[in-house]
Amino acid sequence: MAKKKVLVIGSGFAGLAAATSLAATGLFEVEVLEKNESPGGRARVFKDKGFTFDMGPSWYWMPDVFDAYFDKFGKKTADYYQLVRLDPSYRVFFGKDDLLDIPARMTEINALFESLEPGSSKMLEKFLAQAAYKYQVGINDLVYKPSRSLTEFIDLKLLVDVLRLDVFQSFSSHIRKFFHHKKILQLIEFPILFLGALPENTPALYSLMNYADISLGTWYPMGGMHQIVEGMVKVAEEKGVKFRYAEPVSKIIVENGQARRVVTSKGQYEADIVVAGADYHHVEYDLLTKDLRNYTEEYWDKRVMAPSSLIFYLGVNKRLKNLRHHNLFFDEDFKDHAKEIYESPQWPSKPLFYVSAPSITDSSVAPEGCENLFILIPVAPDLQDTAEVREKYYQMVMQRLENLTGQSVQEHVVFKRSYAHADFKQDYHAFKGNAYGLANTLMQTAILKPSLKSKKVKNLYFTGQLTVPGPGVPPSLISGQVVAGEVQKEFS
Repeated sequence: MAKKKVLVIGSGFAGLAAATSLAATGLFEVEVLEKNESPGGRARVFKDKGFTFDMGPSWYWMPDVFDAYFDKFGKKTADYYQLVRLDPSYRVFFGKDDLLDIPARMTEINALFESLEPGSSKMLEKFLAQAAYKYQVGINDLVYKPSRSLTEFIDLKLLVDVLRLDVFQSFSSHIRKFFHHKKILQLIEFPILFLGALPENTPALYSLMNYADISLGTWYPMGGMHQIVEGMVKVAEEKGVKFRYAEPVSKIIVENGQARRVVTSKGQYEADIVVAGADYHHVEYDLLTKDLRNYTEEYWDKRVMAPSSLIFYLGVNKRLKNLRHHNLFFDEDFKDHAKEIYESPQWPSKPLFYVSAPSITDSSVAPEGCENLFILIPVAPDLQDTAEVREKYYQMVMQRLENLTGQSVQEHVVFKRSYAHADFKQDYHAFKGNAYGLANTLMQTAILKPSLKSKKVKNLYFTGQLTVPGPGVPPSLISGQVVAGEVQKEFS
């Protein structure tokens, strides 16, 4: 029997996972159409002046998700990249001469918590026990559900689990049952602020992120995050997936309720099935006709978006002191910045920011004696993005970086590139210039997210951070596998 032809639009983590999972069944002929000149989506890489810059994701959390993915194909992550566990996991700057290193060892984390709030190590043990349960149920069960119907969740165990998973309790109120010290609360809340929504609007289910952070640890693939992409592409090609780069899609041609052809800048391709790993809104509004959209413009305008980002890629011609691989700068008000992202969207007056210095761990990403810096400011989506605004924030964060680490940096910058809303739109057709997709609010969880299946085009599917299970690298990796499972159920 002839194999069914699958066209996958986009080669981000979700697109790669969907393509490989389908090709590995032996039932499908799979081709990936990629707008950009290289794979990876937001996890692309670029090189300049001897520096190698990961363009997007820089945190390697949930190593079990990556292990499970490669294991599906009889592979190991070690076949493609060397993982090292970072210790300390990261450094947090609260002010001048006021910083904390978050250790990898649990005994040291307990000691750190005790030093801030007596009795908090015992509370941390209870908190993490609950978070571990949420992680096991959430990551091993719930997030692998396609969320197409409530009936998927009508299971006695899951109904009982709803209470234990704290789906209807806010993250903010949940953590305050365990901790009171301001610094501890900020440490616990930072994954929510940077990737989700206000802690007050986020289900306490997402304390599973704290389990990933504290218990499973922070890792780094030597050579950079793009090593994951390169490994995934190698597996895909081994399974027979074909890639077409620098070939943006301009139209999906639908006949009799089925996607029949995909038009690109270089030609047309016939398809039995189309999997859209590109931006969901872009696919609906730019590639399909109005009558074939799942959702109205009003629907999209009402979605709560996770943050966008203003990013600076810097090459520095000297080694820097007082930095770790990952560094969080919480020297300004945590809540004020969060509100300027989520409640009254505007450019932040006193932003929090994050600095990754991978050259501290990995000498291959910078010339000898130099430092590679990735600086990220989480900002609201859909803001006016100009060169003047970018420069204003560059000066702002560089002054704080120099002050808090006690050294000159700016005068040693030999390479500088910025990236923000306009770039996300240009490179990824990102809705409102988003960086991370939809916020993890209760009303945007599971079946309340945009559907992974078109309601009007029988053989069109969606995958990635704007559909289930949500934003972040591991969820995107899972999203592609979930969509592949749905395709296989319906077309094999």
